[in-house]
Amino acid sequence: MRTQPLHIAMISMHSSPIGRLGTPDTGGMSVYIRELARRLGGRGHRVDIFTRAESGGFADRVQPLAENVRLVALSAGGGGALPKTALFPHVPAFFDALDQFHTATHRNYDLIHSHYWLSGLVGQRARQAWGVPHITTFHTLGKMKLRVCGPGTEPAARIRAERKLVEVCDRVLLTSAREKANLLRDAPARPTLLDVVPCGVNLELFQPILKPAARRRIGAAMDDAILLFVGRIAPEKGLDQLLCAFAHLPHRHRVKVVVVGGEGGGDPGLQQAQALARGLGVAERIRFVGRVEQPELPYFYSAADMLVLPSAYESFGMVALEAIACGTPVVATPVGAMEELLHSGASGRLAADSSAVSLAAAIDRMLRDRAERPVAPEAVRRSALRFSWHRVAADVLKVYRLALATHAAAHAHRHAGDDGHPSHAACCGCGMFAAAESGG
Repeated sequence: MRTQPLHIAMISMHSSPIGRLGTPDTGGMSVYIRELARRLGGRGHRVDIFTRAESGGFADRVQPLAENVRLVALSAGGGGALPKTALFPHVPAFFDALDQFHTATHRNYDLIHSHYWLSGLVGQRARQAWGVPHITTFHTLGKMKLRVCGPGTEPAARIRAERKLVEVCDRVLLTSAREKANLLRDAPARPTLLDVVPCGVNLELFQPILKPAARRRIGAAMDDAILLFVGRIAPEKGLDQLLCAFAHLPHRHRVKVVVVGGEGGGDPGLQQAQALARGLGVAERIRFVGRVEQPELPYFYSAADMLVLPSAYESFGMVALEAIACGTPVVATPVGAMEELLHSGASGRLAADSSAVSLAAAIDRMLRDRAERPVAPEAVRRSALRFSWHRVAADVLKVYRLALATHAAAHAHRHAGDDGHPSHAACCGCGMFAAAESGG
């Protein structure tokens, strides 16, 4: 098995890894790509991350992100920012720009790692053109989003594309055992080609800060009990359930909720949450902060008595890991990797389900537990230490090398003249974009 440095093409068509976190199309996936690429680059591997340029102009823009890591913004699919829901028709143009960059720079890649289904479609075209393995990470699944958010909330093309991608990609990389089970329930996946590697956390950035200093930084009183929500204001994130749970809490006059996320006063989701808080009679104890830049998040995590993750669906739940790394326990619904993160008890508590009543019961129990038996932040943080990005990068590299070895063996087998190799369509995904578009 090869041990020399790899040349990796990462594809993130709809979202830049340096975009503004907390905006509608930029979140945990962007953190994942940036941190993984950074650690791979630090190990000597060369990573190019391809995303779509949102501003006008015809020249591709290349900028260094870290040692051995470049961000390549491709001019494809017209100028200007577009929501991800509008990008499906531009997949062929994005691939064309990617392939032209590949040809013009004479930079050959050993493998492709795509992120999200749109990038997966691009990645399969690149696999066909370049003859290298393609690993994909969906980050969320369309079928699960439909279950949580309701019919019509995800395009039919996404559902078809994800089903096809699990058939033709060399490997599918998932971030939790629960997400693997979700995928196996909804798609004809081969379990032997599914790999689970959890998300990581930046242990240098996310560290405990003394509570008095953290509370001064965020403008919170020392005598309040603070429940913290961090996330996009989206239906699956469950902020409405947290607000309803807060209304169920006994003695809630001693508790405040701090909400980090949203795009300010014009954000429809934020407006709905504020209206719900008023309707529940708890608005005076809810503080809506809006977006917070990542370097400031450790102050919010450290200032809180707990992070509440009330999501109806997460593929992993990265904010919970960030809070734990800051020494703050978590109350969470049973989604993503929460069982693995909270199994020790010191790092938090799982609600029985995603209902407001169950969430309120878990929050109340955590408040009482911490009042009776305080746990030092360092003890909570210990649960996060095994999730360093260095370890995650090492495990992802094992998946990459397995894909390379399997691909090389299959290539040698085909050239030996064996008639039992996979069909051309199954091997390289020819016509997959057309299939996703037509439903074939």
